[in-house]
Amino acid sequence: MVSENLLRILVCPETKQPIRLLSPDELSSLNAREDLLTVGGSAVNRPLEGALIREDGTIAYPIRSGIPIMLIEEGIRITPR
Repeated sequence: MVSENLLRILVCPETKQPIRLLSPDELSSLNAREDLLTVGGSAVNRPLEGALIREDGTIAYPIRSGIPIMLIEEGIRITPR
């Protein structure tokens, strides 16, 4: 999916916190939720194939077609703000 080399250099574009790949269990739990919104306010209507979560656990960045989408407005809020 996402190479280890890329994971070592990627950071959250908003806070510069380190990120990590969600585990399969975490991804499954996230995909089971129906209340997910992006930072930009859009509903997340399709299952995620993968995601990178920032260190504080509040924002996840989706992976689409094997490419991390590291745009602030595409980040998915994991906890309410």
